[in-house]
Amino acid sequence: MIRSMTAFAACERAATGGTLGCELRAVNHRFHELSVRAPEELRAIEPALRERVARMVSRGKVDLVLRFRPTAGGRAELRVNQGLLDQLAASAQAMDGRFPGLRTEFTELLRFPGVVEEDALDQAGLQAEALALLDETLAEFVAAREREGAKLAAVMAERVDGIERITRQVREWLPEIRAALRAKLDAKLADLKLPLEPGRLEQEVVLNLQKIDVDEELDRLASHVAEARRVFALPEAVGRRLDFLMQEFNREANTLGSKSVDSRTTQAAVELKVLIEQLREQVQNLE
Repeated sequence: MIRSMTAFAACERAATGGTLGCELRAVNHRFHELSVRAPEELRAIEPALRERVARMVSRGKVDLVLRFRPTAGGRAELRVNQGLLDQLAASAQAMDGRFPGLRTEFTELLRFPGVVEEDALDQAGLQAEALALLDETLAEFVAAREREGAKLAAVMAERVDGIERITRQVREWLPEIRAALRAKLDAKLADLKLPLEPGRLEQEVVLNLQKIDVDEELDRLASHVAEARRVFALPEAVGRRLDFLMQEFNREANTLGSKSVDSRTTQAAVELKVLIEQLREQVQNLE
C-alpha cells in the first residue's frame, strides 16, 4: 500500500488522576527512527510504546510525545503524618533548652520528608490507559499516512502511464528507424563506388542494427511498468521496493539514450528520464 512517510496525529483523553495527551509526527528518513518523550509516570512503558509504534510504522523519523496533566481532584487528598509530627514536636521540646531561640515555620515543617503524605498514583491503570491512547493515535496517524499516500499514488500512476506510452511509441518507430539506417548505409556505400564482397552490405547492416537494438531495453521497461503497478497494490509498505525499481528504470532509459541514432528516440529517452526522476522524488516520500 502506498503510504506517505510524513504525517501528524494527536489524541487526548481523561485518565486516572488527570488528562493524557499523545502526539505522533513523522518526516522522511531512510530507516525507522523513533524518539520518545514521556513523563516520569510513564517512563516504565517506553519499551512497550516502541514496540507498538514499530508494529505499525516501518520507515520514517517519528517523534512520540506523551503528556500527563494531573487534575485537582485526580489525586487523593494530602494527609499529614501525625505520628511523625508528634516525634518532631517531642524532639523540638527536648532541644528547647539547648536552642532557646530556635523557631520553625509551619510551611518549613510541611517540607520535612514524610510529614505530608500523598496516596500513590495508580501507575498500572495510568500506563494501560496511555497504551490505549497510543493505539488510538497510531490508528489516526496511519490513516493520515494512507490519505497522503493515495494522493502520491495518483501522481505516480500518471508518471508510470507516461513511461508506458513512450515505450510503446519508441517500439512503433523501430521499423522506420531501421529502414532509414539501411538506406543511409546504402547511400554511403554507393558513394564509395567500390565493388563489395557478396554479403558485405548485409553484414554491415546487421552490425549497425545490433548496435542500435533497443528491443531488450523496451521489454525491460515494459516489465518494470508492470512491476510498479503490482507493487502499488501490495498491502505492506513499498517505499524500498520502489526505490530499487527506480534504479532499474533509470538504467534502461540511459541505455536507450546511448543507443539512439534518431532524434525521436533521443528525445524519448530524455522524456523518460524526466518522468523517472519525478517518480523517484515521490518515492522518497513513501514508507
